[in-house]
Amino acid sequence: MNILTVSNLSVKVNESLLINSISFGIKEGEIFALVGESGSGKSLTSLAIIRLLPEALKVTSGDILLNDSSLFSISEFEMQKVRGRKIAMIFQEPMTALNPVMTIGEQVAEVIRLHLDLDEKKIQAKVVELFEEVGLKDARRRYSWYPHQLSGGQKQRVMISMALACEPELLIADEPTTALDVTIQAQVLALLKEIQQKRSLSILFITHDMGVVAQMADTVAVMRHGEILETSKKDAFFRNPTHPYSQSLLKDALPSKAFRASDNMANTLLEIKDLKVHFPIKKGFFKRTVGHTKAVDGISLSIPRGKTLALVGESGSGKSTIGTSILGLIETTEGSIFFDGVDLTKLSQKELLSYRRKVQIVFQDPYSALNPRMTVGEIIREGMVS
Repeated sequence: MNILTVSNLSVKVNESLLINSISFGIKEGEIFALVGESGSGKSLTSLAIIRLLPEALKVTSGDILLNDSSLFSISEFEMQKVRGRKIAMIFQEPMTALNPVMTIGEQVAEVIRLHLDLDEKKIQAKVVELFEEVGLKDARRRYSWYPHQLSGGQKQRVMISMALACEPELLIADEPTTALDVTIQAQVLALLKEIQQKRSLSILFITHDMGVVAQMADTVAVMRHGEILETSKKDAFFRNPTHPYSQSLLKDALPSKAFRASDNMANTLLEIKDLKVHFPIKKGFFKRTVGHTKAVDGISLSIPRGKTLALVGESGSGKSTIGTSILGLIETTEGSIFFDGVDLTKLSQKELLSYRRKVQIVFQDPYSALNPRMTVGEIIREGMVS
């Protein structure tokens, strides 16, 4: 039996058709993966399900049934009872989804107060219980923490606990691990799978990552340009995708011929030798150094010209420190960094400025990297004239 049925759903903005007559069903206890590239209509579909589309967007045809009851035929007041209570959502970016001036405990408690008739003592106990269920250590103490005191993985665990607070029947997970390190992503996915099996939850899992689909999904639907091109069981999909676009998605997801370290090493562009970056630990009134944090401790690596090196590790492993060291933005303790044969640790500040025209960085979070008071044009122009 389907817990959710989407029938011939179409969404327009002005005369542009963003979602074109899509249909699919999600069974009880099933993980249904909606797969596609950015702009394919995946997130719009999820917003249509919970009736939170932007005002400019209109549903022009179709229906959405939750347990055979139309979500389009009920009032907004009744729909508010559905959101959080029967259908809950985990958003992609927990930092923007969480309120920075409320404690994480109060944010989850707020959801419970809205939907369940419990006294304050039971609400707080339920929040602590939820934190423990999602693997948030020292749950009782962290009730009073603020979002900025948590890591990215911990924030997403809070978002999961918030979504589970009122025991919904359907969970919508919109790219829930995209902003996380690969090791933390694996932990969050394993947690979602465990909770889904424990609670017999139905999940609409929105993603562009075929590896996540292979790990999580029971059924796969491929979406492109607002249309669903193919729907099939996961094993059948990975064994024999029928649509050419699905075939190209799988082909792109398969790893290419393994890079051998011996290939083209004579044409090395970047070489790091025995790099150490130690940060002093200062204490007392006079801020005396009492120890050091070893952020990077004896790392060596090489990148040939025209090749890609993936540096993988969990939060705090030293990846970003290596990146900022390559840019000369932090002082190294020991070791050398050679770019095109030049030792960067020996360059003057003026020479470093010239070097940075050749080496650039793309930061993880555009929301915090871009200046909200400047236009996009001004931001790009600033780097060109500096």
